[in-house]
Amino acid sequence: MANTMPPFHLAIPVDNLEASRKFYRDILELTEGRSSDHWVDFDFFGHQLVIHLKEINSEEKESSNPVDGKNVPIPHFGLVLDMQTFKEFSEKLIQKNLTFIIEPYIRFKGQVGEQATMFFKDPAGNALEFKAFADMTQLFAK
Repeated sequence: MANTMPPFHLAIPVDNLEASRKFYRDILELTEGRSSDHWVDFDFFGHQLVIHLKEINSEEKESSNPVDGKNVPIPHFGLVLDMQTFKEFSEKLIQKNLTFIIEPYIRFKGQVGEQATMFFKDPAGNALEFKAFADMTQLFAK
């Protein structure tokens, strides 16, 4: 039997459905699936991401954790890509003048868990991280 990972489903709140729809569709170039006037499904690299219209409390304090000298936003979500896909994807985002929280770089260089990473926010303030390992065996290495 093939060892395949099932796709995850993640639903996130957004405060402007159309602005967020344009971001995920046009900036990240995700394929749009089903939708209503309150939510939109996207193919998130083979996983199901759903943006749901919801009033977001702007008084919530943002939090972060220091990692490799950078303030990593908490919470965040994203994907682990292969290195070539990461490079191509990050170059597209740079060309589209996306504002990064943490610009694409190599984290933990020369250490266990060395990885490429980048962080940015969608129009609703949801933080996303995309990362890649040159050696995928390092994904869960200690």
